Amino acid sequence: MELTEAQAEFAASGVYLDSATLGLPSRRTVDALALALDDWQRGTADARAFDESVQAARDLFAGLVGVPSGWVAVGHQASPFVGLVAAAVPDGAEVLVAAGEFTSVTFPFLAQAGRGVTVREVPLTALADEVRESTYLVAVAAVQSADGRVADLDAIAEAAARTGTRTLVDLTQAAGWLPVDASRFDWTVTSAYKWLLAPRGTAFLTARPERWDEVVPHSAGWYAGADRWSSIYGSPLRLAEDARRFDVSPAWHGWVATRTSLELLTSVDAAVLHEHAVGLADRFSAGVGLDPRGSAIVSLAVTDAVPALLVEHCIRGAGRAGRLRLAFHVHNTVAEVDQAARVLRGHVS
Repeated sequence: MELTEAQAEFAASGVYLDSATLGLPSRRTVDALALALDDWQRGTADARAFDESVQAARDLFAGLVGVPSGWVAVGHQASPFVGLVAAAVPDGAEVLVAAGEFTSVTFPFLAQAGRGVTVREVPLTALADEVRESTYLVAVAAVQSADGRVADLDAIAEAAARTGTRTLVDLTQAAGWLPVDASRFDWTVTSAYKWLLAPRGTAFLTARPERWDEVVPHSAGWYAGADRWSSIYGSPLRLAEDARRFDVSPAWHGWVATRTSLELLTSVDAAVLHEHAVGLADRFSAGVGLDPRGSAIVSLAVTDAVPALLVEHCIRGAGRAGRLRLAFHVHNTVAEVDQAARVLRGHVS
């Protein structure tokens, strides 16, 4: 699908620059969800039929991040998946994180302090240099939620390979605009409600096969079974042999919409999405007198007049870490970017 065809699927009111908080659904996603809700209302919904949407979404996400479908587990948020990994960190081990990291990445590890697990914070730019042989795991968001800085994943992967350090990467602010090879990392987690344009309540874990037996599937239920529909009652434990063992029973309707959103998103070439999003962000930055930063997220220190200006001109952004955060995605256009730059020019400090 051409980018312009995909853009025609969206119907935002005003200039929506807040995909880093909540992604916009396309018309086809809203239509698919409406049909599923109609089936539910009429009593014609088939519980087993939802498996098709879950599996299709799993397959689409796997293709997006470059891993086999069997490496992907489904859940409802990123932090419970991080929690599974955190619970598997050995007593007394060190976990390395970036200072100021999103707390869904850090809190699950900090919560292990009673077992002697130490969380060491260093600047994002120093993360790869600070990986030591004594570092059990490095956990980082590929793109920082607060300001859009992009982690040097190549350097982190190389440092971890040299020291035997495990890696967990949060792709929540990356997957959908930043091409990522998740196969390079032991685990990745992704909440789908931002750049993947899905409803809140769907998420993905990727896990390399050599790590499957290191993590206890504490959240395992019937949906993690080798044969889901015969795993509903009784023992013994009979989990899936691949990463599905980490599946959490899905909120069905959310997966109908997630599937449709991923179908649209993956129909556009990943390189085109990346060039489009970063190009718009850099164009905006230049328009307000800032240097380009190579990220789809722009973080700005602004004057006190800006909140009212945004409301007046129907521009949607978010306040994060005391700054204005704007995010540029598939549905945004050059005209929208130029409008936002005109409104904010002179108000960026």
